[in-house]
Amino acid sequence: MTGRDLRALFSTNDRGLTTAEAFTNRQQQWAAVASALGGHLAGPAVDVEDLEAPRTHVLCFHGIGGIGKTTLSRKIEAALASAEQRPAQWGAPAWPGNTKLVPIRIDLSRAAGADFERVLLTVRLALAGAVGRPLPAFDLALRRYWDHNHPGEPLEEYLRRTGLTGRFAQALPEHLQAAVGDVVSALELPGMVGATVSQITGSLVRALRERRQTVRALAGCSRLADLLEAEPDVEALSYYPHLLAWELAQLPAKHRVVPVLLLDAFEEIGDRTHRDMERLLQRVVWLMPEAFFIITGRSRLQWADPALQGQLDYTGPAAWPGLADVSHSALDPAAAGGPRRGRQILIGDFSPEDCDDYLVRRLSRDGQALIATELREVITARSHGLPLYLDLAAMRFLEIRRSGRTPDPDDFAHDFPALIARTVADLTPEERHVLRAVSLLDAFDIPLAARAAGLTHDAPALRLTERPLVEENPFGLWPYHLHALIRSTIRAADDRTDDRWSAQDWRRAAERALAALGEQWRTHTAPGRLLLAGCLRQGLALARDFQLDLGWLAEAAWAYVGDSVWEPLAPPARDDAPDAEVRTAAQALVELLSTLARRQHEHRQRTADRLTAVLQTRLLPDDLTDMATYYLAKAHRDLGQADASRRGMQHVADGDGRLAPAARRGLAHLARIAGDFPTAHDAACTLGWKGRHHRVMGDLWWPHGAIDQALASYTAARAEAEEHGVAGERATSQAHLALVAAFADPTRADEEIALAQQLLDGLDLRATTLTTQIATLIRDAGTPNVDDRARTLRTEVEVAGVVALQTTLELALCFHHAVLGDTEQLATGLERMRQVTTGGDYAYYSDIAHFMAGLPLPNGSQARWLDGEDVTRDRWHHLVTTRREQLRAQR
Repeated sequence: MTGRDLRALFSTNDRGLTTAEAFTNRQQQWAAVASALGGHLAGPAVDVEDLEAPRTHVLCFHGIGGIGKTTLSRKIEAALASAEQRPAQWGAPAWPGNTKLVPIRIDLSRAAGADFERVLLTVRLALAGAVGRPLPAFDLALRRYWDHNHPGEPLEEYLRRTGLTGRFAQALPEHLQAAVGDVVSALELPGMVGATVSQITGSLVRALRERRQTVRALAGCSRLADLLEAEPDVEALSYYPHLLAWELAQLPAKHRVVPVLLLDAFEEIGDRTHRDMERLLQRVVWLMPEAFFIITGRSRLQWADPALQGQLDYTGPAAWPGLADVSHSALDPAAAGGPRRGRQILIGDFSPEDCDDYLVRRLSRDGQALIATELREVITARSHGLPLYLDLAAMRFLEIRRSGRTPDPDDFAHDFPALIARTVADLTPEERHVLRAVSLLDAFDIPLAARAAGLTHDAPALRLTERPLVEENPFGLWPYHLHALIRSTIRAADDRTDDRWSAQDWRRAAERALAALGEQWRTHTAPGRLLLAGCLRQGLALARDFQLDLGWLAEAAWAYVGDSVWEPLAPPARDDAPDAEVRTAAQALVELLSTLARRQHEHRQRTADRLTAVLQTRLLPDDLTDMATYYLAKAHRDLGQADASRRGMQHVADGDGRLAPAARRGLAHLARIAGDFPTAHDAACTLGWKGRHHRVMGDLWWPHGAIDQALASYTAARAEAEEHGVAGERATSQAHLALVAAFADPTRADEEIALAQQLLDGLDLRATTLTTQIATLIRDAGTPNVDDRARTLRTEVEVAGVVALQTTLELALCFHHAVLGDTEQLATGLERMRQVTTGGDYAYYSDIAHFMAGLPLPNGSQARWLDGEDVTRDRWHHLVTTRREQLRAQR
């Protein structure tokens, strides 16, 4: 369904252009209306005199500004009024066909100028047409109120002046006068023809209290006399809907009508402090239980909150059971079906398909979309599903066409300040202040929001979280986050609101937010690693975007590196500077930590290049420079660049900083890689826990075929890592333990590999994961399909660019072919081994491959074996012959 879009029509001279207010989807919201209204109509008869029963006749749609609530309200009104006006995508409702619905939509926005009098008159005017006769109890009270509060102003003149004219504008004054005339006639009051209600009120009240036969039609309304005796002010007027409900209940069944009141822009009737208008409207809802109310606004109704007792007349979950439930997204229409199910439904963003459909139909010529497909895709992506953005983008499209050129995608790399004005329109100054502060954060909680805003109290932050522009994930570390488009717009758009922030305001808020994150990291009780990564990710973005000092981020970076877990950490680049040059320490730290995490997914040469670039900036403090230098040295070692690695490790070791023990371990590894086992052994004995001495010893023993010693060393390394709570080191030690066990005992290897996989769950350790996969090949040596699996694994290993993994994989295949006694495949494996060790690193792996197969060494590696070459040869050959015997026994 579409209507004329006059704003777009008057934005162009192109008379061939079709401009329409496109309405898209919302089937789920309609399904919720159909289900809830159908349940209301099919339920038991309502006793309007029962003022204590819970009320279940309200459905609330809420959502951020620009999400399409008003459009939805209008379309629901039209669909209820006529099946022909129901959008094609909406299904037919299931309520009884003989039910006469009277949809009454009331715009409560400031632009509509609604006040309580106008609300009630709008309802009565609509019923004048639907019922076609006076409703005496209500009409008498309304006439008394009117005569008292508008002396000398005829009702028909007021209706004309305020725009409440229409088909039944004349009928209502006639109904009111007829009600007075009927009472005068019934009471036989001579000389009172044409009298006002105030002149006959005393007589009528006495007759009602005496329950005279002449007024029996009104005497059944037990509260009419009380209302007629009350001072006829707005307070009394708000109770008159009870009389309206009573009159509707008296109608014969065949003339029964059910008002469906659609109250739109409900957020504009007041705020969370001044609820005068809300209190009056809530009375209307409570006192008309046979009607059905569909309320649309930016916020959820709080009526089920017991804390509002005293501010509103009817509060608490017992009074409003449907409003007390958790909000539903209306993805499940049945969620709004039962009287005690959730009746507060969040209106969600458009899907990409709906966004495209909206843009296709919004501007067209000769039945073809005016906005090209590529351009629609860009607008859809930037909109995050917000209809208001789509509408603003369509108007920008026309604006650019007026300049004489064809819009292109770059024209929509644009934020609309109008979004901000629409978003903050109904927020208090303090809430707007908090909104801007939390736009700096990916996610937040109440204390973090208050600290970032510089507040000493939480109330504005609490109120903001109740707004639909704040989304909630109760399972997140920080439960709240802003709608993505609102956040990006507030951060980036040229804000022209009265309370806009200066550049210094933004910087001060960023400093406060960064300090608050640091405080949470140091004091919070949440799981340490999760909190660490979250604080770092948000803190790095703040420090980078606003050029802040590192502060606590440096210490947090060391904590991040210390566990060797390597979760993704780099915050996304700002839209306005996606490839910004590294010019600050914060930017350098972002690049450093991002590189360390990404090295689990990139070739080591890429890691080395990025770390080299970080070091060349000379922006990091000395200790973090050591961190970059150490991991660059590790990357050089993995690439087989031993000399460069040795220089870096020696530099860090000589500095005697935090990574000095790790650098000394690196030097021991380099000695082992070169085949200088005695030097590596002596160094390992001095490393201690910080230098991971047990794992280094295990790395020394297993190339010698000393399986028992290696297993004992890795077991001790794993236990020590558990004791210190270092998950990455524990998983690495276990993976190496599984690798060694696989050579000697396939049964035990099953258990060790399973444990390694378990310890790796949730960690991002690519090399360790590949080590575990190589262990499975060694465990299965001598069985079918090993070669096929190895070919797939070889591709992953080569992509990683780690020489140690390449040599270990080729050694595993040599072990497999030696067990099989396949001399041809073994010769191929030995050739591959020579190719990957041409640089001199791990050259002794070729020696081990010859030892396994019992082959002589044509050109030895010059390795300095701890126990001598013969002992090492015998151990490896024994492992091969043992495996053959095990396989033979299984056949």
